[in-house]
This record gives sequence, structure tokens and C-alpha cells, in this order.
Amino acid sequence: MAIGNDKEFKAALAGLSVAKQRQVAAAFVQRVFGLSSDVRVKAALEVAARADISEAELTVVSQAANSARVESFTQCGKETDWGAQAGHFVAKAAVACVRPAGEGENLAWDAAMQARMARTCETVATGAGTENREAEEQYRVLDAFMNQ
Repeated sequence: MAIGNDKEFKAALAGLSVAKQRQVAAAFVQRVFGLSSDVRVKAALEVAARADISEAELTVVSQAANSARVESFTQCGKETDWGAQAGHFVAKAAVACVRPAGEGENLAWDAAMQARMARTCETVATGAGTENREAEEQYRVLDAFMNQ
């Protein structure tokens, strides 16, 4: 089944286990990782992509990714630097991948939305406007993940 809209996308993500949500969320964030150069974000994505992560590992990388998120926010400044803002949203997406999951939470949806925001900031920074195809690419990534 090909996913064609956000309603189907969100429902498909909600149907995944937390471990699978982390894995597909990491794939979404990998698509925009180039907008961030923070090694803590990279480490969080590497851990989230693994099926065999421990709670201790999640705790460590979650704290590190959150530190990256806080630092990236301060780099944006009050005169918005769209490139820095994109990096901030990448860090927020990485945090979504590795944060502790509450009952009924959709970590992958949160990561996907932050990744879309990162891509939008990138297109504004480059003067391309706000149109981008990140949602369609995420549908494709999820389709491929579910058909593995």
C-alpha cells in the first residue's frame, strides 16, 4: 500500500512498535542530517537506527542530543539565521528519535515533522521559497521500511 497523505502516514507510523518508530524516524532524520554537523546528533541517529538498543544507551544519547538541541537554539540568534534554524530542527528531530516514549506517543511522527521544518528552513535560506517535497520522500521511506 502506497502512502499518499499525512493521515495515512501518521496512522501507519502509530501502528509501529516504539523500536520500529525509532528506526524509521532515524531514516527520516538522516535525509536532513546534512543540515547539521553536530556529532551528538549523528550518534543519536546511529543508536536509534539499531534494533538492539538498550535503555542506558538511549538515556545517554537522548541527553547528548538534547544538549545539541539547546545549543543549536542559541545559535539561531534573534535575527533568524535560517541555516542555523535548520540545524536546530535536525537536532529536535534527533531528540524525538531517542527520547523516552510515553504511552501512545508517536516518536516517528514528531521526528518527521521536525525534519520537514528543517527542510523548509533550508529552502528559505537558499532562496528557494517554502516549497519542498520532504513529505512525499518520507512517505516513500516509510513504504520501503514497511516492505522490508
